[in-house]
Amino acid sequence: MTIGLFLGTLIAMIGIGAPIAYALIVTGAALMWQMGLFDGQIIAQNLLNAVDSFPMVAIPLFILAGEVMNAGGLSRRIVDLARALVGHHRGGLGYVTIFAGVLLSSLSGSALADAASLSALLLPMMVAAGHARERSGGLIAASAIIGPIIPPSIGFIVFGVATNLSISKLFMAGIAPGLMIGLALCIAWFFVSRRDDVATAPKVDMRERLRAFGRSLWALMLPVIIIVGLRFGIVTPTEAAAVAAVYALFVALVVYRELNWRDLPDLVLDAGKTAAGVMFLVAAAAIPAWMISVADIPGQLVDLIEPLMGNQTLLILVLMLLILMVGTAMDLTPTILLLGPILVPVVIEAGIDPIYFGVLFMINCSIGLITPPVGTVLNVVCAVGRLDYEALVRGTLPFLLAQVAVLFLLILFPALVTQPLQWLLH
Repeated sequence: MTIGLFLGTLIAMIGIGAPIAYALIVTGAALMWQMGLFDGQIIAQNLLNAVDSFPMVAIPLFILAGEVMNAGGLSRRIVDLARALVGHHRGGLGYVTIFAGVLLSSLSGSALADAASLSALLLPMMVAAGHARERSGGLIAASAIIGPIIPPSIGFIVFGVATNLSISKLFMAGIAPGLMIGLALCIAWFFVSRRDDVATAPKVDMRERLRAFGRSLWALMLPVIIIVGLRFGIVTPTEAAAVAAVYALFVALVVYRELNWRDLPDLVLDAGKTAAGVMFLVAAAAIPAWMISVADIPGQLVDLIEPLMGNQTLLILVLMLLILMVGTAMDLTPTILLLGPILVPVVIEAGIDPIYFGVLFMINCSIGLITPPVGTVLNVVCAVGRLDYEALVRGTLPFLLAQVAVLFLLILFPALVTQPLQWLLH
């Protein structure tokens, strides 16, 4: 009865077009009413307590760092480096897109920011070189969703706070799978791009490559600082976010000088608007999350899937299918906030490493960003690149399948996540 009311209310609210945050608040209130616990003070307390959290401070700071990187020339220099290194291969701009997507993901942690940057910088180049517009946009969208997987990841911060898991361990665990997804995209692009009749760019000599590396060195140091700081316990994820924001401002204002002080108010305002939307979602999700705990919905779910609890692989496959279905209709953050607190206790009960599950969860949610009918990243690429949505979906399909293949591989072979994590932590 409780699970039915929870799902029914949420689906009904989404069906009538209510914003996700308000849908979550109403769903939590419906559960409170059904259990005889309805109290406006409880709603207010949960809203405030959810965002009154030190780890959550990392979200606006990383968002600010991402805005500064895009406006201050850090992202463009990463793209220039990728062009110098791999741009001369057949279909080289595609490899540049993937390479830049991996590097940018280690800077911003946001798929939407990466999608906007890559679309503005590389889509016109790829089309001018002779690549199909929708396929180029599809590759950009698929490369952008590596952002929530490789640290620093805003998604992992939200997941860690929502499920009470170590954000630092989630960050470290996402590195190897993120690189595997980049490799899978390269393989998919190798076969897909063969049908395009494009001219190969001339190979850049070593001197020019070193120049490109030197110009991008300040930008490349940012992920190194974050990962080394987290690995050796020098900074917490929140402190790493503060370091990232200050470092990005220093490089953009003092080193590259592509940002001036007059630009900062608008930049901070844009970052604040984005962060406010994320934080309000987190606050709204705290109400149903509290009721989920009170109503013991994870325990009820364990009872429903009891036959699967003895087979970890089958259980994860079923849960991944559930997450993918929800992810096609909801954005990444509400999916995390909705399903994370419910499913993590279930996998712990089944003896599955929750950090490993968190990585699979994040990959699945990221795939949902390029899956219709919603596909938030698809909408960003369409807006920036002026693409038709349906055509972009078709262009994205080969790369979507490659990413699903990586997810399936990680489900079958958990050591691909756990072994690199143990190496990084020890």
